[in-house]
Amino acid sequence: MRKREEKKKRSEFRLFKHIRRYIWQYVVALVAIISVVTITMIMPEITRHIVDDVIVGGKTELLVTLLGSYLLLGALKALLQYIKEYNFDSVSSKVVVSLRRDLFTHIQNLDTSYFDKNNTGEIMARLKEDIDKVWEALSFISMLLIEVILHTVFIIVCMIRLNAYMAIIPIMAIVFCGCLAIKMDKKLDKVFGDISEENAVLNTTCEENIAGVRTVKAFAKEKFEILKFRKHNDRYKELNVDLSRVFVKYYPFFSFVSGIVPLLVLVIGGIFYVKGMFGMTLGLITAYITYSNNIIWPMEMLGWLTNSFSEAVASVKKLNKIYEEVSTINDPEDPVVLDEVKGTVTFDKVGFHKEDMHDILKDISFEIPAGRTLGIMGASGAGKTSIVSLLTRLYDVTEGEIRLDGVPIKDLTLKQLRGNMSLVTQDVFLFSDTISENIKMGRRHRISDEVVRISSKNAGASEFIDKMDKGYETVIGERGVGLSGGQKQRISIARALAKELPILIMDDSTSALDMETERDIQKKLKELTNMTKIIIAHRISSVKDADEIIVLEEGRIAERGTHEELLGLKGLYYETYVSQYGIPELKEVI
Repeated sequence: MRKREEKKKRSEFRLFKHIRRYIWQYVVALVAIISVVTITMIMPEITRHIVDDVIVGGKTELLVTLLGSYLLLGALKALLQYIKEYNFDSVSSKVVVSLRRDLFTHIQNLDTSYFDKNNTGEIMARLKEDIDKVWEALSFISMLLIEVILHTVFIIVCMIRLNAYMAIIPIMAIVFCGCLAIKMDKKLDKVFGDISEENAVLNTTCEENIAGVRTVKAFAKEKFEILKFRKHNDRYKELNVDLSRVFVKYYPFFSFVSGIVPLLVLVIGGIFYVKGMFGMTLGLITAYITYSNNIIWPMEMLGWLTNSFSEAVASVKKLNKIYEEVSTINDPEDPVVLDEVKGTVTFDKVGFHKEDMHDILKDISFEIPAGRTLGIMGASGAGKTSIVSLLTRLYDVTEGEIRLDGVPIKDLTLKQLRGNMSLVTQDVFLFSDTISENIKMGRRHRISDEVVRISSKNAGASEFIDKMDKGYETVIGERGVGLSGGQKQRISIARALAKELPILIMDDSTSALDMETERDIQKKLKELTNMTKIIIAHRISSVKDADEIIVLEEGRIAERGTHEELLGLKGLYYETYVSQYGIPELKEVI
């Protein structure tokens, strides 16, 4: 528990961890900002000397020196501006790339239960839009914010040094604008949080609709989906209008204050000069007007920066919620490493249930010796797929124990456990890539083209792949668009066979195949005697040759035995057989 809390605490400060990597580049940028602001503060002093010493005092010999100094400082300021902006843009890009990679890795390592509770659109919003907001905050927003603060402090110091009485005007203006910014930030915080949430919902609506566009069209639900999208789109618009209302309500005050400050400086400074008060000179008035003009843009930027910074803070809060999620399925501290996985699988009184749900599995016990085949049957919801999920540790058992080659799977690393299993599911996922790459599945250098072809032939996929113009180099669409359900299943089976791993799991993976193709695949599978096979199916023909068949009912093993033994029991398996093939004595399973 303590380790989990420490991990959670560390995850919340990963942004600063990434920033620390490039701290020296930030230091260079900060030094450049300080130098730019310093030069900006010096230039009005030169203007004051030109007015007081050259124009009023008649010291024309100083003009060339003063103008040369002004031009030199201007050139140096331009160079430092480039250094400042380049370093901020460069380091923010590096930080955000690293942060996005870290966030993606964190999401990849989360439990399956996290994805049960969060949809794809929301996760995509966090990875893209929210990271982009952080990017903006780390680059020009933070740069301008630092510059605004330094600029304001330096100007106030310079104004106080020249004439403390005149400095009261800009100080009062800054205090007023600061109070406005704090008040506006409180209102913006909630609005940006709502916008971020609605953006995730909008992304989800779009993603689901586009991914399921064929289903939408098949059921003539275009109008329904359009209305649903319009509802969320309008809500997103309303939230942004609320944002604009807050911004528009306060921004005129910033503009008014920043506009009136130079005027007040001119009027009050002029009165002091005319009356000869506080040593006021024309040069001082000119310098003060220059300083007051320089303080205008920080006041005007304050509202916009508060707006943008609040948006970034809202995004950081959303990202921290993801980082607060900690995986409970992890590698053990001292894992057992098997020299060779043979493939013996043992379920010992296994039970499983999710939060606030009834038992999904209860008292499941069986053993599959290495190289043997187990068939699993049962009605929908009986717990068949849950057995696979527990074996691959997508979830952990809540009772009992699962062992691989006599070792509890919790004592093995996830890489060794899952890396020795080939899984074929009914819901086939194919990537938008070539058929060859889909079969190799990231193992380009381990799986040869020859193995790809042999596996495709054994899976019955080569017959349609060879007919394509580009064969195995044919690029298939997203999720296998353009292929039939049976073709996608055969590519998925070829992918599993190409890995040549000790354990093969087929979860209703031949449901879209015709009987003849399924029969051919079953013959090929029967020849793979060096591979432990778990076959989950609704068809009797898929499991009839298994060394043992278990029939699940409401999460428990209701029947077990060979094909002939189960038929002799005249129970659930027998009823399934009769419904599919008729009376056993009169029919032969294909």
